[in-house]
Amino acid sequence: MVIKPILEKIFGRFYKEYDFIKRSYDVLKGYGFTDDNAIASVCVCRDEISQTIRSHVKRMWGEAFNFSSLAGLFTAGKTGMKAFISHAPKVGGKERYVFYAFSHIAIDENENMGVCKRKGLEKSHACGALCLFLNELASGKINIRLDEEDIEESLLKRRLLRELKYGEVPDLLTLTKITLKAIVEDLENIIQKVVDPKKADYAVISGIQIHGPEENYIVPDESYVIIDGERKKLEI
Repeated sequence: MVIKPILEKIFGRFYKEYDFIKRSYDVLKGYGFTDDNAIASVCVCRDEISQTIRSHVKRMWGEAFNFSSLAGLFTAGKTGMKAFISHAPKVGGKERYVFYAFSHIAIDENENMGVCKRKGLEKSHACGALCLFLNELASGKINIRLDEEDIEESLLKRRLLRELKYGEVPDLLTLTKITLKAIVEDLENIIQKVVDPKKADYAVISGIQIHGPEENYIVPDESYVIIDGERKKLEI
């Protein structure tokens, strides 16, 4: 596969998408999580090429709660989180939640960041929402007004600006990593406010979804499980 040497050079460790989801399931099984006693959620970009992750999660865990928005930003807030946990099975007096969170980027066989093919399109881009944001940054003029006809992109720009130094225009890969950081921070913030660790165990599994020329991959980032309120690092 032409993309593998490129991914090895840029990221070092990566997995085929299904292999990563399967490994995460197998690791969590060792902590008492199964498809019968846990509910999974997915926070990825709305892009159609990102939805393969949801298919793999469904295959392992069953139907998953969908937290997705543009670029994968977590915008469901307390109401969305409360809805999610209210749907969890209660087995042995415990609820169990699994949170998958990913930003995403395309990389072609020539190592061009953000470039991919889609059905009927020889050249397309991902993440498109991040590319639009970068174009505004590069222009030196960015609109941070909340546009009710473009709410998710407005929220994305406002959130990511908090992570950038004044005047900074990162490259797309750097912005993708910054976006993942924001996704996980916002997710964890709402988890801490809504989830009761005395009643539930949960896991957070994060990374970058890579759209290669042949298939999708996952570059893993930090993953952990909370068991009886104690945090344990997951090796996936």
